[in-house]
Amino acid sequence: MLSTALDRVGKQTLGVLEALGSVVMLAGEVLRQVLSGRIHWRNAFVQMAFVGVGSLPIAILTGLSVGMVFTLQIANEFIRFGATSVIGGVSAIALVRELGPTLTGVVVAGRVGAAIAAELGTMKVTEQIDALVAMAADPIRFLVVPRVIACILMLPLLAFLADFVGIAGGLGIAVGVKGISSQTYLTSLQQLLGPDDITKGLIKAMIFGAVVGVIGCHQGLNTSNGAQGVGKATTNAVVYSLLTIFALNYFLSAWLFPGGGT
Repeated sequence: MLSTALDRVGKQTLGVLEALGSVVMLAGEVLRQVLSGRIHWRNAFVQMAFVGVGSLPIAILTGLSVGMVFTLQIANEFIRFGATSVIGGVSAIALVRELGPTLTGVVVAGRVGAAIAAELGTMKVTEQIDALVAMAADPIRFLVVPRVIACILMLPLLAFLADFVGIAGGLGIAVGVKGISSQTYLTSLQQLLGPDDITKGLIKAMIFGAVVGVIGCHQGLNTSNGAQGVGKATTNAVVYSLLTIFALNYFLSAWLFPGGGT
């Protein structure tokens, strides 16, 4: 029984390592083609519209909701301890460094990552990708690179808009619900929030975009077993993207914000 259990664990471990290696190899191939200029820009612009414009409403709604709720939750505690003057800055730092990039990555993974896996998975099981290969067309260049580039470029823009809307929503709650003056909120914002916070938060969003694009494409290209396989690939794309984003978030925060303050 022990040997059977160890055998099962070993097979699962090897499967995870094999999948991880496959994802890294796909990412390396995408990077190689981007650096060599092998980018199909027409497909890339189409994907940018899908990722960016299509995800705009949900990104704005997410940012607004998070900004309002976060300010609503912390305002009472800060007022109780006499720290009203820093509410705006603390809210903005939390949004720009963590909540904005991470939650935008999450909602984009749920919408875009699933769509990429489903689209490429359908092409895989219906042998459309094999047809591209038969016509001497590189599927990585025509299908994968444009989607990954679109995710990398659009997710920081979505995160920036989510940050802006979230800060505005926090201001509305602070002034309209908690009775804090707008001048106090904006002054603390200027004092505590620096350009580095915004820039580094957008770097995190860019990396999360690469994660969503690469994992979604990898799951789609490795789909099998027809419609059932497409459903499994779509689910896996979302789950693996979310797990990777949450795991990377800690290491990126420790790397980008080692001092914990401006």
